[in-house]
Amino acid sequence: MSKGNRLYRAAASLAVVAVVGAGLTACGSGSGGGSGSNGPLVIGASISLTGDFSDSGKAVERGYQLWANTVNAHGGILGRQVKLDIVDDASSPTQVVTNYQNLINKDHVDLTFGPFSTLLTVPAAQVAHRYGYAFLAPAGGGPQVFAQKLDNFFFVQPAPVVDAGEAFANFILGLPAAQRPRTAAYAELDDPFSAPVAENIRQRFEAAGIKTVYKQVYPSETADLSPVMAALAATKPDVIVGGTQSEDAYAQVKALVQLKYNPKFMFQANGANAPVDFPNNVGTSNTSGIIGSADWFPGSTASGSAAFTAAYIKAYGGNANQVDDNSAEAYSVGQLVQDVAQKTGKIDNATLISSLHSGRWPTLLGNLSWDDTGAPKGQYNLVQWQNGKLVPIYPASSAKAKPIVPKPNWGQ
Repeated sequence: MSKGNRLYRAAASLAVVAVVGAGLTACGSGSGGGSGSNGPLVIGASISLTGDFSDSGKAVERGYQLWANTVNAHGGILGRQVKLDIVDDASSPTQVVTNYQNLINKDHVDLTFGPFSTLLTVPAAQVAHRYGYAFLAPAGGGPQVFAQKLDNFFFVQPAPVVDAGEAFANFILGLPAAQRPRTAAYAELDDPFSAPVAENIRQRFEAAGIKTVYKQVYPSETADLSPVMAALAATKPDVIVGGTQSEDAYAQVKALVQLKYNPKFMFQANGANAPVDFPNNVGTSNTSGIIGSADWFPGSTASGSAAFTAAYIKAYGGNANQVDDNSAEAYSVGQLVQDVAQKTGKIDNATLISSLHSGRWPTLLGNLSWDDTGAPKGQYNLVQWQNGKLVPIYPASSAKAKPIVPKPNWGQ
């Protein structure tokens, strides 16, 4: 995402060493592009390296590149070195279509990996389907994607994105009655990812008797969220649900800090779950108690997580708490290609599609499986900012810390 004042401009966003080194260097035949069975395995991806989605897009690129570097260091896949063909879509749904058409018809890539955001994934998946390519996407799991019912599409996260809202609703409604909010307010970006997450929460809350005191859907070109958040704060809601991407997530928090209104609970669909960009934009002291969703977190026991974390830090610096889960999602896309190659001894689009439609497949995000629309069948975790870092708090099976309830005041 861009660092400017613009919000998103359109409605839409195996162990690393042990398994990579085991069983993936045998000879095998591939199909797809023009590289041939003895040449490199060329994988094309359109990623938002510039424009509104560039923060998350660059995290996706890091995940793809780390996976390719790691697998190549251990002999490649079925004896073939992986070569990434990455092009910038400038966060544009028009450009993303052109990019995938060129990757398939001009570059003749063997496989395609997905972009960032629902906005770009919807048209990109259609292009891949037209040419019979499997389309594994680390982001872009809004309802519009699954409504296309494409048999080549696989969303590489634990669940459809609306389930991130489901997890928050379950958490709130599972609190003791004395701690539950009585009123709620909703500020939603007009976006095919963000708004559905917030709306799912609203429906659950209203059904449980939590009164809606404010709701506003703001257009993607909104440059100043201060009026929206001022009107929201005037209703004094117990819980604020932000149907956000990133730029607007930062803007919501900044406006609330300026207004000196602190809710008892605050959840954001996206933005608050970025371990580096969120505190860099709103201030670490203003993150405390804010809740987001996540599918990967430091200390995860899912397949390959410890080795992935070590490799990420070695390649990009920082520490485990600064690893972006967008990178883990992108890395998991590559893991699935490895998994299928190891099991079948083949690596082509038809084999990927047929194989992933059956069984469960180990990744950094857990063991994944999908229905016939490409929707995964698992669940998300909730993470909360505590002491300057994101920690999982829900469900209990994944929690590393107790939730902070209510949310601390700004600046703490």
